[in-house]
Amino acid sequence: MTMAAAYIHIPFCEHICYYCNFNKVFIQGQPVDEYITRLLQEIKLVRAQYPDEPIETVYIGGGTPSALTPAQMDRLLAGVNDLLPLPAGGEFTVECNPNNLLTMDLLHVFRDHGVNRLSVGVQSFDDAVLKKIGRTHRAADVYTAFKNARAAGFENMSMDLIYRLPGQTYDNFADSLRQAVSLDLPHYATYSLILEQRTVFWNLMRAGKLNLPNDDVEADEYELAMDYFSQHGLHQYEISNFAKPGYESVHNKKYWQNEDYFGFGAGAWGYLDRDRYHDFGPIQQYLKPLRSNHVPVFARQLVSPEEQMEEQMFLGLRMNAGVDRQRFAQRFGLTIENVYGQTVPQLVSQGLLTDDGGHVALTKRGRFIGNDVFEKFLLPDTTLRD
Repeated sequence: MTMAAAYIHIPFCEHICYYCNFNKVFIQGQPVDEYITRLLQEIKLVRAQYPDEPIETVYIGGGTPSALTPAQMDRLLAGVNDLLPLPAGGEFTVECNPNNLLTMDLLHVFRDHGVNRLSVGVQSFDDAVLKKIGRTHRAADVYTAFKNARAAGFENMSMDLIYRLPGQTYDNFADSLRQAVSLDLPHYATYSLILEQRTVFWNLMRAGKLNLPNDDVEADEYELAMDYFSQHGLHQYEISNFAKPGYESVHNKKYWQNEDYFGFGAGAWGYLDRDRYHDFGPIQQYLKPLRSNHVPVFARQLVSPEEQMEEQMFLGLRMNAGVDRQRFAQRFGLTIENVYGQTVPQLVSQGLLTDDGGHVALTKRGRFIGNDVFEKFLLPDTTLRD
């Protein structure tokens, strides 16, 4: 039996980055303490509905979870441990900004409550680029943050980097990669900048005031990252993620393997069996039902078998291991060929997929145009209906 994951959303930020469209608010003046109280209440209410669903991973993301004070974080983590106890070896991750780890205070709270993995948003080692994208830390802070984390006993740590940033050249990104790997972390994630609506960068782009590297530079930077991480003992296990053996993100692999996960907090999504649900995003709308002891869900969807199959394919194909044919057949009672006919052989012939009989996976070339490949696995609504 597979165990579920739990995602917990902390929407507060000390500063709003120009590229971010996640559910977040500027922390000043927000009811942070009540939010923590109600968030723990939501966990308790939902867990009462699923008392027998074991949880293997907890991931606290944002927003900026590390924007909480040590006292607030202490209360949050104590409640999470009480309501979502993990088995021995369970993965407990908190997202952090480097400038929140310049002292040991939060790190000690993390350790005291069993957090065993940190995911740190670095994005770039170029101070001018960091300023351009709205980050408040500087490159020197990154070195201090990881030095402090190691001193606090953390080994399992991940760093996020972004490429295709305004003002960023190929050589500039190469230097960020070099500095990142010099820290010898067991896990890195690197993403291309995506322009999202309701962000500063989106508005600048609409006004013609955002100069980004072109598609060729973007592809070159992605290839550089793949090759550089590989040369330094970090294998690519997902389109954007690289790890030393044994340090792959257990939590994120649950998403890519289309497994169950709880979502707690303002704007969080959950997916349990076939029930996909979405919490209210605005803080007061999230808090209001909880004040009456009701779950703060504003939308639910019963995911159809077709959608489950689609997601099994395009989430699974994100991983280098690919989609397990046997697992697909066991889950749906149909083979990949039953559902998709000649789609896989056609994509293999185009050099975009590999198929060893056990797994279907993207080729290196396929990773560059992953979204185009994923589209081939979208099903018409009538596929499985009489």
